[in-house]
Amino acid sequence: MAAMPKKYGVKEKDLVVSHVVNLVLTGKLRSGDRLDRNEIARELGLSRVPIQEAVVQLEHDGLLSTRYHRGAYIERFDESVILEHHEVYGVLNGMASARAAADPSRRIVDRLEAVARIMANSRGTRKFLDAAGQYRQLINDEYAGPRLRAAIRAAQTFLPRKFWLTCLQDHDEIWQTYDAETTAIRTGDPEGARSACARRSATMGRLMCNELVRRGVLEPTGTVAPTR
Repeated sequence: MAAMPKKYGVKEKDLVVSHVVNLVLTGKLRSGDRLDRNEIARELGLSRVPIQEAVVQLEHDGLLSTRYHRGAYIERFDESVILEHHEVYGVLNGMASARAAADPSRRIVDRLEAVARIMANSRGTRKFLDAAGQYRQLINDEYAGPRLRAAIRAAQTFLPRKFWLTCLQDHDEIWQTYDAETTAIRTGDPEGARSACARRSATMGRLMCNELVRRGVLEPTGTVAPTR
């Protein structure tokens, strides 16, 4: 098999992380499967060094577990794990958003409202996701410290842009949470800001679970409400 073309400007370790996450989200790797580091090295055309770096990160992020002299294995991956991951991401973003609401800067509020208008008027998923990323960065750069920003980055492992580009067709439900978050920050309502982040993450977790069930990656359990 020919090696995949390298993406310049992207760390090799991050390429491996994205590749492994994609294998899980497409069902090519499932709970309990052993990670074949040699195969990944061949597929990506990389040395074992970035593979090992990625394994360390993925174990830290809860996707892999390593066993002494036995290798790395995919951790339990089901609806409850996905929902928990999104819940954690919502809590972390909620911390930064609550700080913004507790001390709203006019400069930041004006920029958030401008980005929120872009989201409201977006028809394409790519433009919506670009604006959503800018929105989060504005808050996190201003109100999250180094430790919180690092935790948020780690929690983004299971939020691959490629996945959402292919499955997020209707933005309305997610947009509503950004609208609520913007209002909470503007009016100085920290709990409202936290709640908006939590609702958005719960919505995205539900959407991801439903999409993975549709693709046959997960078995339907009936615990996740259908999308509207």
